[in-house]
Amino acid sequence: MKKSLLMLSAFFFAVQIQAQTVVIPDEPDSRVITTGVPFLLIASDARGASMGDMGVATSVDGYSQQWNASKYVFSETKQGVAVSYTPYLSKLVNDIFLGSLTYFNRLNERSSFSASFRYFSLGEIEFVEFEDQTPLMKSPNEFTFGVSYALRLSEQFGMAVSMNYLNSDLKIDDGTDTSAASTFGVDVSGYYQSEEQAYNSFNGRTRFGFAIQNIGPKFKYDQGGQENFQPTTLRLGAGFDFILDDFNKVSVTGEVTKLLVPTPPITGKEYEYEDTNSNGQYDSGEPKIYLNDVIIEGKDPDVSFVKGMFQSFSDAPGGFSEEMEEWTWALGAEYSYQDSFAFRAGYFHESEDKGARQFFAIGAGFTYNVVGIDLSYLFSASKVPSPLENTLRFSLTFNIDREAYSEY
Repeated sequence: MKKSLLMLSAFFFAVQIQAQTVVIPDEPDSRVITTGVPFLLIASDARGASMGDMGVATSVDGYSQQWNASKYVFSETKQGVAVSYTPYLSKLVNDIFLGSLTYFNRLNERSSFSASFRYFSLGEIEFVEFEDQTPLMKSPNEFTFGVSYALRLSEQFGMAVSMNYLNSDLKIDDGTDTSAASTFGVDVSGYYQSEEQAYNSFNGRTRFGFAIQNIGPKFKYDQGGQENFQPTTLRLGAGFDFILDDFNKVSVTGEVTKLLVPTPPITGKEYEYEDTNSNGQYDSGEPKIYLNDVIIEGKDPDVSFVKGMFQSFSDAPGGFSEEMEEWTWALGAEYSYQDSFAFRAGYFHESEDKGARQFFAIGAGFTYNVVGIDLSYLFSASKVPSPLENTLRFSLTFNIDREAYSEY
């Protein structure tokens, strides 16, 4: 009897040793956060681009709709129209670009309305299946249309809400069931601008701004496809105007941003294997059976967009240090003379492990009567080439009924 029990115990022990599980990490991937419609993260106006892709806390201009629509209630201009053009990948092709059209109207002392249209063209793409076949031409594109309403809550502070419709038509093969994806998003923003204060040798004004942009549901291109997050973004900024005299002003601004989208976790594959060496460890060459994919570090990114916004602050596999790497920052300065000429410069920084966008930018602005022209140029400071490197961007603004309001 004792012999039988010993044999039975040995049998179960052997099975336990031989039926082991092991998790083998996947090949290390970059944990760069990716989203749908990423063109929304590109500065569409030359002024914002020349100051390091910022605009949440800069002074009001015709393009505030993209950055912080609440700035319009501080506009001295009654209404205006702004048009911009940004070539993309200009070193390789000449038909990929980002264009925008914006209209704003300060309705009265306390409120404003604005609307914008942004269009990103990926150019024409030729597809051929056989050598002598007539090429099939496709023009993938993405666009967004948004409207905003801003209300001045006090003499120095205003807030705005924006509603945006997004459409992404990247379909390139008529043989699939893919279609243009569409969804909607909401922006909430606020802007503070202090009264002009006297210092020893100059006057000064402080600015603060915040915005949470592209808050909305995920979207996909076909019934069974992967769901894509919108580029939900938190922007925080602060600035100060050095008003040297009636003609000269220097403004400095800083801004930090973070994508409120889950961080990709570190994943692996779980296998059951036969421990033929009876050492309790998986050895290369031992038979194994795939069980399922598992998360080794981090959190499951397959969550709703609301949960994803909150999860994005604590889900980086590398902990707090990696969370900090997910913040980008920018510094910009602008010198203006008599509101007719401006020179600008800025720097943008993103961690090398999170996209490595790092660049310097310069630009200038000219205003004559009701027409304003802005230019910007980008110099990459990263080992990773920028698609906007050495690109000249243009913006044109028509200010209708200038100085209709007095703010200072």
